[in-house]
Amino acid sequence: MPQITPILDRRTLFLGAAGLVMTSALSGNSTASAAAQNAVARPTIPSGTGSAARGDFDFLTGEWTIKLRNFDGSGQERDASATVHRVLGGMGSIEELRKGDGSMWGMGVRVLHPNEGVWADHWTSAEDGVVNTPQLGTFVDGVGVFLGDDPNDGAPLTFRAVWDQITPTSCRWYQIMSRDGGATWDYGWYMDWTRLA
Repeated sequence: MPQITPILDRRTLFLGAAGLVMTSALSGNSTASAAAQNAVARPTIPSGTGSAARGDFDFLTGEWTIKLRNFDGSGQERDASATVHRVLGGMGSIEELRKGDGSMWGMGVRVLHPNEGVWADHWTSAEDGVVNTPQLGTFVDGVGVFLGDDPNDGAPLTFRAVWDQITPTSCRWYQIMSRDGGATWDYGWYMDWTRLA
């Protein structure tokens, strides 16, 4: 399997990973078959009406170590870490995400829009400082679901980001993408967060 290039932002990570997953699936080799047998079950994303409230992202406040893993069970991993701050009395959350070597990866800024009843999740890469169009979302049965559209080389892409498996000491974040308006979804990498003591 080819080496993964350095990650510049969360969307770049999943675009690259989806290509690797497709390459493995199409190659038909025993490594891909073994990976498929050990694959992490693709989670079911809750549907229905969610809610957005002050403090929804308080679970993320603090210091974290992060393992990036592939849904295909290939065993590929990357290290990262994060510091997350609660701001505006729980109406905001600011995440400083670092690569495994400690260098800055980027910043996530989540802001509650109480009048619209949604959270806006913004991402800024340390590479270029550009603030991406936010993904908008709410929490449904304790799972944060965020949607956004972003063209890639002129082709429309729909992104769905999810915060789930939330406990006092751990959580998971992943993002899937669709090139056909949500009819099918590509699962690439996910991030397992573990709180530092």
